[in-house]
Amino acid sequence: MRTVSLLPAATEIMAFLGATDHLVGVTHECDYPEIVVSRARVTKSSLPHTTDPAEIDAAVRELHGAGHALYSMDEARIRALHPDVLLTQALCDVCAITETDVRALAAKLSPVPNIVTLGGTTLDGVYADIQAVAQAMNASDEAEELLAGLHDRVKHVHDILKAEKAPRPRAALIEWTDPVYIAGHWGPEQIKRAGGFDVLGTAGMHSTTVPMEQLAQADPQFVLFAPCGYSLAASVAEAKRCLALPQWSWLAGRQVWALDANGLVSRPGPRIVDGIEAMARIFNPLLFTAIDARHGERVR
Repeated sequence: MRTVSLLPAATEIMAFLGATDHLVGVTHECDYPEIVVSRARVTKSSLPHTTDPAEIDAAVRELHGAGHALYSMDEARIRALHPDVLLTQALCDVCAITETDVRALAAKLSPVPNIVTLGGTTLDGVYADIQAVAQAMNASDEAEELLAGLHDRVKHVHDILKAEKAPRPRAALIEWTDPVYIAGHWGPEQIKRAGGFDVLGTAGMHSTTVPMEQLAQADPQFVLFAPCGYSLAASVAEAKRCLALPQWSWLAGRQVWALDANGLVSRPGPRIVDGIEAMARIFNPLLFTAIDARHGERVR
């Protein structure tokens, strides 16, 4: 089953299903697990090479507003890979190749490959996406085992919090910093299942921009920096940059953490359960083992 994954989360799902032997092509962003580095890269980004969040946001808005794709596919390379399956998404037009573009490309191929579209906006939706990929890979047994393990891990966190009657601290999950975006989709659910209370985000809904004043007035005890697409090192650097700015001075006296956004938050795959566990360790450190240093770092 020759498969091209056009979404990092889909690549990770394939890996957790033990199906990387089927992967023949991946995106320029796919970096986990290490084995996928050897696969053909079939996409590229039109965004500028900058770490300035305001510049990136402006470029996204300009390209999107002009009707230009933020990401493009290498049609010749994909054609040469002779894929049986294309994995894509219908969740965000600015995060990955769009489903519309994938279907247009698939129509040019012979035979036309099977298209599997991921679109989960909640934890249950992500579980359903895992099952959809597994069905295409004839890996239903592997999916059943994987999902059972994920359910057990989330339940384990819940049971500990319930047994200890742990209070729910107020938390904010920052998906972008300039402008400020509060995480939506599965992010608020991650906070809830980790034992926190999301002060502004709404589970299952799109991430939204909020004025800095509104964020400060929401009075989060914990502020988690996880800018979309950022590694832990990049999140730490961005959190520290923000802490030095006067508009973020209201963070004084609060716990501020940086997270591996790619590994724990941004990608709707199995590792969002790692995110729940990491947040639980942040919110209630006396009830859980210490957070993995690869997952998060306290910056204040």
